Amino acid sequence: MEQLRDRLESASKALDSLAEALRMPFSVIVRDASIQRFEYTFESVWKLLKAYLGFLEGIACNSPKQCFRQALKAGLLSVEDTEVCLTMTDDRNLTAHTYIEAVAVAIHRRLPEYHTVMHGLVATVRTRAEST
Repeated sequence: MEQLRDRLESASKALDSLAEALRMPFSVIVRDASIQRFEYTFESVWKLLKAYLGFLEGIACNSPKQCFRQALKAGLLSVEDTEVCLTMTDDRNLTAHTYIEAVAVAIHRRLPEYHTVMHGLVATVRTRAEST
């Protein structure tokens, strides 16, 4: 349970960091910094989800997409939010492995939605974890 609390704290801090970048006036540097913050926020959130599903739901998952699909089955995500999470996973993979200007522009446009979905997921996990 301690690991779950640590992951909740880490994901919350990462989300705050991403939100801070998204509030800044646009520049190419802010865009790139926002994408970097998205990458580590994504990692923190999916690893929180993996820990939650394992500890409290008894569900093993070993990849982000598998965890998001299991989160749908566990009632942590809606169908729409799950679809966003699957697209978000693809975007995270694109940003982590290559830099293409057009991809960076497109992903940056989606970051506010991604932040909203991840924030909602973390809030749901927190509520459920605190009620057990």
